[in-house]
Amino acid sequence: MKRVTILDIAKELNITFSTVARALNDHPAISDATKKAVRETAERLNYRQNKLASSLRSGRSNVIGVIVPSLHVSFFSSVVHGIEKIMNANGYNILLYQSNESKKHQAKGIDTFLQSRVDGIIASVTLDTDNNDDAYQEIKKRNTPLVFFDRILETMPVSSVTIDDYKGGFIATEHLIKQGYRRILHITAEQNLSIFKERLLGYMDALEHYGIPVDEKLVVKGNFSLEFGRNIVKELLAEGCDFDAVFALEDYTAMGVMQQLMESGIKIPEQVGVIGFANEAFGSLVTPQLSTIAQQTITMGEEAARLFLELNKQEKTNPSPKKVILEPILIVRSSSKRLGE
Repeated sequence: MKRVTILDIAKELNITFSTVARALNDHPAISDATKKAVRETAERLNYRQNKLASSLRSGRSNVIGVIVPSLHVSFFSSVVHGIEKIMNANGYNILLYQSNESKKHQAKGIDTFLQSRVDGIIASVTLDTDNNDDAYQEIKKRNTPLVFFDRILETMPVSSVTIDDYKGGFIATEHLIKQGYRRILHITAEQNLSIFKERLLGYMDALEHYGIPVDEKLVVKGNFSLEFGRNIVKELLAEGCDFDAVFALEDYTAMGVMQQLMESGIKIPEQVGVIGFANEAFGSLVTPQLSTIAQQTITMGEEAARLFLELNKQEKTNPSPKKVILEPILIVRSSSKRLGE
């Protein structure tokens, strides 16, 4: 069946091609009566607008690219929900791409976005992304609006939305101290991203603030995951390492910690308290329920979308990057609560 075009509508109404095109795009120079006639004829002929051709003419696609490390964790899917809510309300659609923590996949996703002529990109970088990453440099070279959330490249002058990771690390550790724990293990990442460095610094400063010396043996780095959490606990127990609480950099690692502690016959929180970070959906469903730090994920997504809309309005004026820093929220559950607080 032949595809209906703008020319077919023009012939049907005996008006020009450009009049139909402007009517379909709600141009103010076209009368309401003509717009109504064009819309009704388009519907009757089953016309479907060619979005690519329209974007080439206008220079706008009304589509933004969103790239995340993984949708397996509810943190990122919740942020995307916030982004989509604001962008849809402002007439935009999103293209979503998972990098799966791979720089190569991330570069492919960015190239796909640029080839698709998206109006901008909102991104959280992979763990192995370096500060001079070619794919992100290409975005800037093309003057495509770029906004980071959660994981950022510190050396790039780009608007971003994060939480106060230092404060999150501090209040997580402070909570454990106030519950009477003193030998607090911190599991962090071996990658050099600022969010993990800030959480570690918050942990160390909280210990110092309460007069507890930092023991380097109680700071463990690795490729975080549920299995990593299990293995760390197993190894430290085998070595006879003395710890009475664990602050894990994210909830899946914390869940692995709890699984291994329970398998080893250690009571949570009576003998060892556990707190994670991110407030993943499963945390309130397991037993014991997992204490954590909430990162205001939907708000993070909404703020990232608003930053993009601001950038898009300013277009090529090269505005100074805007940094939005959200407050972390301590969520106390049964995995760490053994005293009143």
